[in-house]
Amino acid sequence: MADRDPGIDQPTDLGDLLRRLRRRADLSQRELAELAGVPQPTVARIESGRAADARFRTVERLVRAAGGDLRVDLAGDVPGERPHSGLPAAVPHDELRDEAGRRYPAHLDVWEVREPRDWPGAWWAEWYNLPPERWPRPVPLATYELNRVYRDRRRRTEQVRGAVVVRRVSGAALPATSWRFVAELPGGELVGELRAHEQSPHLRWGGDERPGEREVVLDGVLVAAEHRRLGIGRRLVEALVAQLDRAGIRTARALTEQHGIGFLLSCGFRVTAPRPAALRLERPVSGERRPPR
Repeated sequence: MADRDPGIDQPTDLGDLLRRLRRRADLSQRELAELAGVPQPTVARIESGRAADARFRTVERLVRAAGGDLRVDLAGDVPGERPHSGLPAAVPHDELRDEAGRRYPAHLDVWEVREPRDWPGAWWAEWYNLPPERWPRPVPLATYELNRVYRDRRRRTEQVRGAVVVRRVSGAALPATSWRFVAELPGGELVGELRAHEQSPHLRWGGDERPGEREVVLDGVLVAAEHRRLGIGRRLVEALVAQLDRAGIRTARALTEQHGIGFLLSCGFRVTAPRPAALRLERPVSGERRPPR
């Protein structure tokens, strides 16, 4: 007897299916109801399981309005045949409930609030570091963003965060002392880059060069503006450090200012005692006497 798919005899949870479809189409219950020509309370009853005897025509209109395709699979016991299983991805926050025990909207992105800055309603969180007892109001268990532009941007950033690949660039076109890493999306789009070069410590201190003594100077870490604050810069630095460990190089140096200081400190760099002096040579650009040629 042929093996059976374990999901064949399990009834489809129509409410769960409809929530998945709504999330994929980014539609609220009201928006889906308007597209399908069905009352919004009907959608709510189906998703909550209170409309177990929903009409086939109603279900068909809702599924098609959400971009799905309703089909009946009669594979039966024919060997080798299995039902079609093309369900949309599950709603990731389906287990979360609000203070009243209700589910959060399926089409939104819902996340837990662990501290005030996780909550868009905490307008004071970015500027004040207040203890919990001094918060102007209590924070919710979870939250979401109603603005579709922000929501789409958030989903896009999460996709980028999971898809970015960091690799080292090497080849005949680069000198042997070059350390270059790039962060790319699957299609080859460049979203970040790290460049560094290797030098001998004796060039800074003078004296004889010691065999095997090497260090790297970090020239810069760049990340596309729309993809910042996703950890891409940190991943580039971590890739460099991993390669340095394999090469037996213990020291990496960098000069930076402003936001770059906090970034490198978070990556493990430490401020050193010697402080460079900023110098400038400015030559007049006028009709005065010019230096001899």
